[in-house]
Amino acid sequence: MKPAVAGAADTARPAPPPRPALRRTSTRAALTVTLLAAVFAAVCASLAIGTKAVPLSDVLTAIAGGTDGDAVVIRELRMPRTLLGLVVGLSLGAAGAVAQDITRNPLGDPGLIGISAGGSFAVAAAIGALGLTSPYQYIWFAFLGAALAGLLAYAVGGTGYGGATPAKLALAGAAVTVLLDAGTNTLVLLDVRTLDQYRFWAVGSLAGRDSGLALNLLPFAAAGLVLAIGLSGRLNALALGDDLASSLGTKVRTTRALGAVAVILLAGTAVAAAGPVTFIGLVVPHIVRAFTGPDARWLVPCSALGGASLMLTADVVGRMVARPGELEAGVVTALLGAPFLALLVKRGKLKEHTR
Repeated sequence: MKPAVAGAADTARPAPPPRPALRRTSTRAALTVTLLAAVFAAVCASLAIGTKAVPLSDVLTAIAGGTDGDAVVIRELRMPRTLLGLVVGLSLGAAGAVAQDITRNPLGDPGLIGISAGGSFAVAAAIGALGLTSPYQYIWFAFLGAALAGLLAYAVGGTGYGGATPAKLALAGAAVTVLLDAGTNTLVLLDVRTLDQYRFWAVGSLAGRDSGLALNLLPFAAAGLVLAIGLSGRLNALALGDDLASSLGTKVRTTRALGAVAVILLAGTAVAAAGPVTFIGLVVPHIVRAFTGPDARWLVPCSALGGASLMLTADVVGRMVARPGELEAGVVTALLGAPFLALLVKRGKLKEHTR
């Protein structure tokens, strides 16, 4: 009888609680599915909502090749805008996550290393000095300016003992940003025509772009995203500190340099396409990190998805609140992001990203 009693006791014993690693993996998987659903919903809303709302059935008809007026509007205006919003949002979300990891700065975003300021200065110079008036004329100046500013910040931060440490990189980026912002302000104040053209680009918007722009910039965004995801394992090592990362076999300088290249490609694409859209690269990684933890293998791709959904959502909200006109997406993201940043400061969540 004793063995039977023991067996009954074993049967009644409660199951062990799930292991923390298993719970974390489940949370990350659930977040990924949720973000994919959010991106899909944002795409549908972007195609259906505008000056005139269109039923989803008409959206499907337009995609299938419909020829009525609504179908033409969807294919010629809303689809390119939606594609561009996806590219910009993916780029900003991933760039913000990588920038925060390579600088170990919770306020890290593409603007931290001068990329946004570089694009802005190049656009102002192209308008003022060359007389360019169309976004398609100065778009490549914006990309080139963003890339050169990022490279300059990294070169300055990499001088001296220790190379491009997080603190030196952040300070160099701040110096480059201040210098370029001063140059931009000088250009727009000296010429009224430059100010008129520049102010519409600087606010950050997806309006007035066609599919050709998104397709031209897509290879740069794809290369930056692939590089960022490929570096995610090494970014985890960087978060342990440079000395410990080196002892684990990680080439710290190379990893940080490649991370900067990824940020330049991603953020340069976003700045060139839509102007200096704020807060997506800063806010989205913080939200995602609350669910995924600091593991960059999940943080980078999930931040990209979160950035895409937020960018498209901001664009749709901007169309809805100011009909028949629209509020630029950059304004909406700032309105959404500023309160969140204040909440992070209040709760003391802004800490150096180390493990």
